[in-house]
Amino acid sequence: MRIICLIFLWAYLVACRESPLESSLNPKDSVSITFLALGDSYTVGQGVQISERFVAQLQNILRFKGIKTRHIGYLAQSGWTAAELDQALNDSNPGMHDYVTVLIGVNDQFQGLDSLQYAKKLNSILGKAVGLAQGINEHVIVISIPDYGLTPIGLTLDTAKIHREIDGFNRINQRLAKMNLCRYVNITDIGRAARNNLKFTSADGLHPSAEAYQKWAEAIAPSIRL
Repeated sequence: MRIICLIFLWAYLVACRESPLESSLNPKDSVSITFLALGDSYTVGQGVQISERFVAQLQNILRFKGIKTRHIGYLAQSGWTAAELDQALNDSNPGMHDYVTVLIGVNDQFQGLDSLQYAKKLNSILGKAVGLAQGINEHVIVISIPDYGLTPIGLTLDTAKIHREIDGFNRINQRLAKMNLCRYVNITDIGRAARNNLKFTSADGLHPSAEAYQKWAEAIAPSIRL
């Protein structure tokens, strides 16, 4: 049974691979900020509609606050590790943006990759992200890795191991965010606080729902300061 669950989980982590470099233009908005989201399935919002991704919902919150976005770019793909995101940044040209979010690492943990290698690649990613944010360190927002061990699929696995390793990876990304003078947002605790709320997981039984992403967006919004 556990083997079947692992195969099912891996399929979801790498399935539905889409073009990693996307953009969303809003010609009706007045020229204000541009936004770039870097990451994996949590950034592309696997399991939800494009409008329900945390970045799209963040855009709505900012608009309500009087902050409009004229461009949202995505460099993200389901299944990506930190090394793959770092390589994608080398291979592509996302262009300059006002703000950049970075959420990466769950696939490093799931695949059992070395945390020291994760730290090395994430540090490289953050250096590039600061450059893409026009050299303004605090305009790079590092987001913690959610705890998928609380999802229906995750609960069939070794949840204690998942919790422990996710915490370890999050200590790394929080330390590197501080070292690179970037902002840091802990969304892991949001999911853990709602562990008994089935509405926080999408229909695939693994990824966050639109409701969960809304909570993420609300947590991230205060980091956008003009």
